[in-house]
Amino acid sequence: MPKKLPLSFYERDDVVQISRDLIGMKLCTHIDGVHTSGIIVETEAYNGRTDAACHAFPDVRTKRTETLYGPPGQAYIYLCYGIHHLFNIVTNEEGKADAILIRAIEPTLGVKNMLDRRGIEKLKPQVTNGPGKLSQALGITTKLDKTKLCGDTIWVERGDANITEQEIEASQRVGVDYAGEDAKLPWRFTLKGSKCLST
Repeated sequence: MPKKLPLSFYERDDVVQISRDLIGMKLCTHIDGVHTSGIIVETEAYNGRTDAACHAFPDVRTKRTETLYGPPGQAYIYLCYGIHHLFNIVTNEEGKADAILIRAIEPTLGVKNMLDRRGIEKLKPQVTNGPGKLSQALGITTKLDKTKLCGDTIWVERGDANITEQEIEASQRVGVDYAGEDAKLPWRFTLKGSKCLST
């Protein structure tokens, strides 16, 4: 069975389920000749039509958010606080603006390169325990916005371990208090016991 996730994985209409399904999958990059990867241990789902926490709600179309309205299976990468490059996966179908933020990974391949990119000498949770940190470690920047995730630059593979429903926890998303009642939605998913979850 091919390890790289097919486009059909991202074309489904339930962004919350896809966000949950990504736990235990492997996020991979091949950038500047360097191959790195890590197990996805934390995600957040965003619905472009009903969710006040989503950048595209309510029908907001700007130069930045236009990527969200694009086809599923591509990267939506934006700059947070003018510093952090945050990596998201567009899902559903063109025009729906659903996306999943990858918040944390556990490094598996290219660890030395990740440490160099992060300016850290030894492997520890702080290398990839946050969305901005993991992007830096994997070499992901806004220059790669709209990258197709079925290509050879950024992609997601099936994980080696079979993650059970009991190993995944659902909770409120981080830093979306501005979204009112929608901030309480349990659309953040984490792998129980992972030491690399965001703080």
